[in-house]
Amino acid sequence: MFEKLRERWDLKSGWQVLIVLIVFACTGFTVMFLKEPILSLFAAKEERNWVFTTIYYILILPVYFIILLCYGFIFGQGKFFTGFVKKTFSRFKRKK
Repeated sequence: MFEKLRERWDLKSGWQVLIVLIVFACTGFTVMFLKEPILSLFAAKEERNWVFTTIYYILILPVYFIILLCYGFIFGQGKFFTGFVKKTFSRFKRKK
């Protein structure tokens, strides 16, 4: 599994793959822990509906990538995650 990820992400070692996976995990946990406090600033739990939740998930995307870049730099993988974010956002651009 690590070898496939290493090749796919063009990383140098299995340790680097492990660090990248840890960064993704830390980012996910951080966003998960921030969700409720952020949502409670805008509406009580009882007042939230599917539209509110959909808007939240759209708006949290840039925050996720900022946190991902922060953790990436902290763990010494800034170059990889900068490229990852650029590649991901390039997929959102219109094709001509």
